[in-house]
Amino acid sequence: MKYRKIVSILVICIVLFSLISCMAGLFSIGGVGVHEFKTINNEVVKIYGSGIYKNDSVAIAAQGKASDFVTIVMGIPLLAVSLYFACKGSFRGRILLTGTLGYFLYTYMSYTFLWMYNRLFIIYVLLMSLSLYAFILCMMSFDMENIKSYFHKKLPVKFLGGFQIFIAFTIGMLWLGKLAPSIFQGKVPVGLEQYTTLVIQGMDLGIVVPAAFLSGILLIKRKPFGYLLSSVIIIKGITMLSSISAMIINQALNSVSMGAAEVIIFPFFNIIAIICLVILLKNIEEIKNLNVIK
Repeated sequence: MKYRKIVSILVICIVLFSLISCMAGLFSIGGVGVHEFKTINNEVVKIYGSGIYKNDSVAIAAQGKASDFVTIVMGIPLLAVSLYFACKGSFRGRILLTGTLGYFLYTYMSYTFLWMYNRLFIIYVLLMSLSLYAFILCMMSFDMENIKSYFHKKLPVKFLGGFQIFIAFTIGMLWLGKLAPSIFQGKVPVGLEQYTTLVIQGMDLGIVVPAAFLSGILLIKRKPFGYLLSSVIIIKGITMLSSISAMIINQALNSVSMGAAEVIIFPFFNIIAIICLVILLKNIEEIKNLNVIK
């Protein structure tokens, strides 16, 4: 793997800073507790009022705590283990590392632009930046001319590619449906609360949906970049969907109202994404000495 030293340094920093962020999110205390706030759109929102997320709504605080929990129990261990095997020359390790970095990039980009300002803002920015450049370097480390040789010819590209296209279409329609009343009727989007815009929907519609659709098409056509991008999308999808599933559970425990489609779709996608990852990893063949770790 090229750029081993710098990627290792970046990943170690991500682990340390994300631990700080997650511990503060899960265990920080203090504040006035839950209280109501009337927004500029005359919507009455319940503010969490405690800990680092004290200025966020109950819904966003529930999402944040669920995300912090998943990052500690799943994201950080997967990041550390995949880095170890990537540095040992494992292609599976490099694939897992790149996909997990995609999860950290998405997560802390959302923290930076969505969460109400708090003392950890600079930590969120650092994590977003570290994850971005580590992700870029990992993507650049792959030999695109030989990447197809790592995958068995029996890899079910139509199933894996079709799933990505399906998830791109479904998420796209879900969020466009959420936006439609505000576009055509001038209504305030559901879930805007006291925030200025719909950050997650913007990130999904602008980045995740096109990337999943493109990777699905390229994989079905057996293009080299399709193998890499699909691997990243599937692995990132599992970590992100696991986080969303935890968010849904935590929001339910906090009596947060959610759409039936969101409650059903994301956990279902999570299960299918795990199946896709198992299929993907089983169809990878480690090739010794094709790429030298530097």
